Amino acid sequence: MSNRVETGNIIVPKPRKNRTTEEGSNESVAAGRRRRFSAAYKVRIVSEADACTEPGEVAALLRREGLYSSHLSNWRREMRREALVGMKAKKRGRRPTKTPEQRRIEELEKRNAALEKELYIANALLDLQKKASELLGITLDSTKRGDDS
Repeated sequence: MSNRVETGNIIVPKPRKNRTTEEGSNESVAAGRRRRFSAAYKVRIVSEADACTEPGEVAALLRREGLYSSHLSNWRREMRREALVGMKAKKRGRRPTKTPEQRRIEELEKRNAALEKELYIANALLDLQKKASELLGITLDSTKRGDDS
């Protein structure tokens, strides 16, 4: 039984959901989580890496901190580009395409359209009542309904 799955031209390891320990109990494997680093931490690591002079010191630093070299190169690039402002954590996901004012305007326009539809229906019902009263010969007297005008 192979522990690999062939998908087209790519061979990838089979995903494991549960592991069996030597005692035979099932142990759940926690899903990986994206790590977030503070701006102060990034600055500290970059400055420590820049202070390394001997061969292998940077690698030892990265192993000690559990980081990859890509972290260090990305953080250096961010520092060059935007100084400390660029080191702050960025909000993940899509950027909002509309401002809060635009969203509020859209919401109000939808509500306005719904109210206009209700008004149209109410006016149509009033017209229907008028036509029905004319056909039946019933006079609609506004004073009987309580209008004191």
